[in-house]
Amino acid sequence: MEDLNAERRRPQGIRRVVVVVPSFFTLANLFFGFWSVIAAFSGNFKWAGYFIVFGGILDMFDGRIARLSNTGTKFGAELDSLVDIVSFGVAPALLMYFLEFSGAGRFGWVVCYLYVVAAALRLARYNVLSHSKPHSNWFVGLPSPAAGMTLATYYVFSQTAWYHTNVPGYLDLQHEGLTVLILLLAALMVSNVKYPRMPSIGVRSLAGMFGLVVLIGIVAGTIVAPANFLFPFFLTYMAFGIVRSVVLSLLERRQPPAGPTLTAADPDQPDGPVHPLTPRLTKEGR
Repeated sequence: MEDLNAERRRPQGIRRVVVVVPSFFTLANLFFGFWSVIAAFSGNFKWAGYFIVFGGILDMFDGRIARLSNTGTKFGAELDSLVDIVSFGVAPALLMYFLEFSGAGRFGWVVCYLYVVAAALRLARYNVLSHSKPHSNWFVGLPSPAAGMTLATYYVFSQTAWYHTNVPGYLDLQHEGLTVLILLLAALMVSNVKYPRMPSIGVRSLAGMFGLVVLIGIVAGTIVAPANFLFPFFLTYMAFGIVRSVVLSLLERRQPPAGPTLTAADPDQPDGPVHPLTPRLTKEGR
């Protein structure tokens, strides 16, 4: 009997460890988000941005571990959202404020505040949709980690030789350009524009191999040239959703409206089968 009870206790202990692991990654994400705020306040904008990126990597791992181990809980989901509002809402907004908007008066902090509001609304909507709808391969609205890491990687990209060589005119409009970027990211987070999730990774299917290639490309670019790669990558991801949404809207407008059809239950129509392209008859039309 003692051996049987011991065997029953082992899986439960292992499960407790598996349940705790996603929360550990979530709290580590919070650690880097808080550290980013401190670094930005100290003027260390480079590492303030990288700390947000580290938090984004940890955020990706905690969600995947929870799904793969089937240990996702409501507590974990709520904790993840609370942490994300710090790491991808408050931290990027303060980084932008200390970097560019601290001397802009009320306008500066209002712009940054609007970004934080949009991130909070985005996370609240995501929690509601994730409980009411099945898991999907698409996000509704720009994910807050992607928005936060877009702002986080701007500074290191602005210090590259490529930026100063190829974007000389934009340097004079840096303040206005960042204002537009922050407001655009805020609008996309609360919009209905769809963005793809990270594809599944594997070697047994074409989709899995594609996901593996994408992951290897992202990792390679991040390791080899993070300053030159990350900001353009996140801008491309942001633009993909906009372009896709515009193209789909144009295609829907070009489609002709469906013609009227007849049903057998309509008492005003003649008996017998009716071709679906036959015009609908009315009493006035007879």
